[in-house]
Amino acid sequence: MMAVSRRLFLSGAGDLAKGECTVATRRAANLAILSAAALAMAPGFAAAQAQQSIALPPPRADFGTSLAQALKLRRSIRAFDPRPLAPQVLSELLWAAYGVNRPATADRTAPSWRRARETDVYAAMADGVWRYDPIKHVLVPHLAGDVRAQTGVQDFVGTAPLNLVYVSNAEHMSGVPREEQHRVAAADIGFIGQNVYLYCASEGLACVFRASLDTARLARTLGLAETQFIMFSQTVGFPKA
Repeated sequence: MMAVSRRLFLSGAGDLAKGECTVATRRAANLAILSAAALAMAPGFAAAQAQQSIALPPPRADFGTSLAQALKLRRSIRAFDPRPLAPQVLSELLWAAYGVNRPATADRTAPSWRRARETDVYAAMADGVWRYDPIKHVLVPHLAGDVRAQTGVQDFVGTAPLNLVYVSNAEHMSGVPREEQHRVAAADIGFIGQNVYLYCASEGLACVFRASLDTARLARTLGLAETQFIMFSQTVGFPKA
């Protein structure tokens, strides 16, 4: 009799534990939904959702100077004129960075580990943050408001016309240890950053690749998913006279 009672007690305890787990799981799911809803209703995100994507003009077929000249002129510059970049310049800059150069396969101007294409390029400008869509060659609104000052610790990032934020997504590197993901992402973003350097050198623009930024704070501001992590940023603009 005592054995039967013990089995019943353990069974009941197990059911109770399962019930608590179910409730906890449901509660966590509800919290996640509420958090996502709250994020979507945040003023910056709500305003961005009301905006339209910006179709960038096609890059010119013969922009820039020779590769040899661009390599000679490539350098880091940390003094920027606040003038905004023209749409044509922004178009060619983003295409050079990570645009599609083989439409049949959607392959990019920068190599990617195992074609993972884990990098997203965000453009932080005075009118908000935009995500570059290489396939459509458009800027997709992500966040309204000027958050340029959060893209680095240097004073110039808050007034330079463009700060590129390089975000990697672990979902594209599944099965790879976290440390390896960061190593792969760093290499892939380095290729993109060099493309930007060479374009800027060929067009007389100032540019600097940066690692000094509060990535955790910026990730919260951008509302990134848990699988996304910010690696580097890069400032672009006209050189200050």
